[in-house]
Amino acid sequence: MKLRIIAILTIIALLVTPMFARGDRLTIAGSTTVLPIAQAAAEAYMNSHPEMNISVRGGGSSVGIASVMAGNVDIGDASRKAKTKEIATARENGIDLYCNIVANDGIAIVVNPSNPVKNLTIDQLQSIYTGNVQNWKELGGPNKPIVLVSRDVSSGTFEVFNKLVLQGSTQDAGALMLASNNAVATTISNTPGAIGYVGLGYLSDNIKAVTVNNVKATKQTIQDKSYPISRTLHMYTNGAPKGNAKKFIDYILSPEGQKIVEEQGFVSVR
Repeated sequence: MKLRIIAILTIIALLVTPMFARGDRLTIAGSTTVLPIAQAAAEAYMNSHPEMNISVRGGGSSVGIASVMAGNVDIGDASRKAKTKEIATARENGIDLYCNIVANDGIAIVVNPSNPVKNLTIDQLQSIYTGNVQNWKELGGPNKPIVLVSRDVSSGTFEVFNKLVLQGSTQDAGALMLASNNAVATTISNTPGAIGYVGLGYLSDNIKAVTVNNVKATKQTIQDKSYPISRTLHMYTNGAPKGNAKKFIDYILSPEGQKIVEEQGFVSVR
């Protein structure tokens, strides 16, 4: 009788375990720029793989990388490359931050649609964000104070903007530091004198992208790097991806996955 009960319990365990197995789950966190790609890809992937349960959340690129280092997620999204210090700290703790490039992107400089300014140079952007230019009339625009909108320090978009635009200069302390691309876009759309920056996938009719150095952010100018604020988007794993993480990243890099990248307003890598 006891053996029969044990056998029955064993069969039940074998039937139930796959439903709750860690192997059927995938956790992703990080960049709000990469977030729409990860969300759309996860939804499509789960539709064709109903056994999978993929959890996707934002938090910023620094959060994504730190979460991989802490072992809290399988994939950490980042709109910037991991810093040398992060890589070194990870190695000290037995973590190999492995970079998987999943898309190309351009950081679009955006203003309110009522603003007549159509082009800004990198030098002008640097002067704006360091506080040396504070009124649109100095740039051929209306006599209106410039409202600086930026991303917070955990953002990979903030890091890339600092590197490519500020180039070592200090951003004006009066800038509004916002937590997401959506927050920046919303603020710009509601503030006539505002200027900000967002990932290409966050452009809409509610905000206006200006050209930078007379170059428009397009698929071609981002792929050939002629748009001066171009970058790659990443999904970090602990070592080369394996298991469900590899299957999911392989899916994003497949023709179907890269179509999702394009549908979300970003630029494919293939």
